[in-house]
Formats: sequence, C-alpha cells, structure tokens
Amino acid sequence: MVAAKGTVNVIALLSVLTADSSLPAAAQAMFEQMGAHIDALNQRVRALDGELAALHKANPVSQLLAEISGIGPIGAITMALTVEPRNFASGRHFAAWLGLTPKEHSTGGKQRMGKISKAGNERLRQLLVVGATSVVRFAKPGSTSASAWLLQLLERKPRKLAAVALANKTAQIIWAMMSRGEAYRRQPVAA
Repeated sequence: MVAAKGTVNVIALLSVLTADSSLPAAAQAMFEQMGAHIDALNQRVRALDGELAALHKANPVSQLLAEISGIGPIGAITMALTVEPRNFASGRHFAAWLGLTPKEHSTGGKQRMGKISKAGNERLRQLLVVGATSVVRFAKPGSTSASAWLLQLLERKPRKLAAVALANKTAQIIWAMMSRGEAYRRQPVAA
C-alpha cells in the first residue's frame, strides 16, 4: 500500500485498508480501531482549540499580544498565562530567560557569539521562533510584516538566524507591552 505523507491523509488510507479484502480480518479490525482512535483525538483537539480561543477572547493581555506579527492566539494566551513581567528587570533579561540570546565565546578581547543558549521555557521559545520564522518567510519589501530592520538583517544573515533575532526582538516587545500595559505600536514598513 502506498499513501501520501501527513496526518490529513490517514483517514483516506484507513478507508482503503479496511476495504481491502486481501488483508487479514485481525488487521482490518486493528485499522478500524486506529481510525476510531484518530477520530477521537481529532475531536479532542478541536475541543481544546475552542477552549483556547475562548481563553484568548476573555484575556485582554492576550488580545494585546496577538497584534504582534508572528504571535497568534495560542502564543498570545500562552505568554499571558505563563509570563510574569515583574520577574524581569528588562526585555533583554526576559529574552535571555527564554534562551533567545547567543552564548558568548570570547577570549583575548575578541568577541565571538555562538548559538542560542536554549535556557528557560522551551515551549515559549518555540512559539516565538516559529512565529518569527513565518514572518521571515513572507518578508519582502513593501509587505506589511517586514520592517526595515528585518529586511536589512535578511540581506546580511541567513534566514534562520534572522528568525531567532526577530524572536528575541519580539520577546522584548512582549515584555514591554506586558509590563507597561501598552498596545502594540507597529514598526514603520520598509519602502
């Protein structure tokens, strides 16, 4: 049996497998159980998505954070419920706590920056980096999500490095918004 990759194609594969008479009855029964289990998991995921959406709509901080490019409702509600901005002296400290700052390997007066430290909350860091990657993916001159800073960075650095730098900057913006209770002020768009 050959099937396309991805969870979207599982239901079609299971219908082909259960209809195939050359398979043993025990295997067909097993595939039917797997299909029922996948359906139950899909229903549970939809229910959890609905609960998260309701939490997001009820939380004013989450709604403020969702205005930032690269931050969706899940990232916004996770940040709003997890992060206490008073625990950090600045946005830089918050970004460092998330592990979005590079390790320093300096010697003899020569500064060398390494990979990110990956300290702190992995889930929050992952949400920020994935959101920043989506912004970087569509960053072109004239687009609404691309600031001049990001476009200049993309000219000099690889896309993944730019995404982590944008995630760092986004973390600092999140800290500033949460600590001051301000709305997001968009960066000027590159011309």
